[in-house]
Amino acid sequence: MSAETQLRDKLCLLAGSMFDRGLTAGSSGNISVRTEDGGLLVSPTGTSFGRLDPARLSRFDAAGHHIDGDKPTKEMPLHSAFYETRSRTAAVVHLHSCHAVALSTLPQTDEDDFLPPITPYALMQLGRVKLLPYFRPGDPTMGDAVRGLAGRRSAVMLANHGPVVAGLDLEAACNAIEELEATARLAMLLRGTTPQMLSPQQVAELVRIHEVAWGEA
Repeated sequence: MSAETQLRDKLCLLAGSMFDRGLTAGSSGNISVRTEDGGLLVSPTGTSFGRLDPARLSRFDAAGHHIDGDKPTKEMPLHSAFYETRSRTAAVVHLHSCHAVALSTLPQTDEDDFLPPITPYALMQLGRVKLLPYFRPGDPTMGDAVRGLAGRRSAVMLANHGPVVAGLDLEAACNAIEELEATARLAMLLRGTTPQMLSPQQVAELVRIHEVAWGEA
């Protein structure tokens, strides 16, 4: 079995796992991964994470040309922006996960630091998550908004839409976006209470030890 065949199977397996656990529904969400030759494998437009076919994934070459497979997701500008601005990115995942979307609609949410410091895990895997404004699905200016961050964030939250996470490999990206949704769920559960968050000193220690992306943009 070739490395690309294994990667195709792994992408579909991880996407199916997220679908089965309710992290995205219907034909929502999209996922991409860098291939050994510098190209991309991308989930096709209008497909369900629960029913992806490894043989029909959209295939791009290293120059960004669509060379094989079904038509790619209309959210390619999001994926391309992360690959262009964060050179170590090897995978990008975008979900329409319920709690993250709900949190993005609340007026008290911090645009520069979308997730409150409830546990260390989201900080370690995501750094600071930037809340971006609402964009129509497929709007290419979403990519411009990500490029405007100049690679300083590995994750963004699109208001009223869903999170997008770039990772150093496919599993890392999937794990990180799942942690984003779990933390958003905790934040929603704690609304109206006065929980003890991680202190600035504890956050700073995590940032230092784990070399966390903590861009100010």
